[in-house]
Amino acid sequence: MGAVTPPKQDRSRATRQRLLASAVACLAERGWAGSTVSVVAEHAGVSRGAAQHHFPTREDLFTGAVEYVAEERSAALRALPVQGRAEVVAALVDLYTGPLFRAALQLWVAASNEAQLRPRVTELEARVGRETHRIAVELLGADETRPGVRETVQGLLDMARGLGLANLLTDDRARRERVVAQWARLLDDVLS
Repeated sequence: MGAVTPPKQDRSRATRQRLLASAVACLAERGWAGSTVSVVAEHAGVSRGAAQHHFPTREDLFTGAVEYVAEERSAALRALPVQGRAEVVAALVDLYTGPLFRAALQLWVAASNEAQLRPRVTELEARVGRETHRIAVELLGADETRPGVRETVQGLLDMARGLGLANLLTDDRARRERVVAQWARLLDDVLS
């Protein structure tokens, strides 16, 4: 019995996913300047022609990667099991200290200088921000009808983003763990 070849559409979808995942990995590892279509195609194990078939321009590839990063970050948040507040705070911070955040940050920087990227990145980040906030509220069991709760949850997300930025240059794990523990205590006080 011979091997079953996946239908062309499935192979095309798999190639597209490899290209998007490679674009994210290249952005996280090499930054915007070092992430060309050729570099991403090589990383994905496909030809430059195949990459350009799916994404005719560099901007198409990386705006596709923006969408991919947004979906991956939202999926990672939705997959978090409901736990104690300290574990939720730690998991939210982990999202901002991992490779998806690093790639997203590279896209933000590129969008600040690339007019064709800016609207797409801005719109997606607004959507991801709303989704992240909504999921954080749900995981924390926060009642946003209470004064100050919405701002406290948003402060947590802003703090997590700041810890992600601090982690870019040095391994900030020891200090970050103390900050996360303190935020969990603050959240318990505000949300209880």
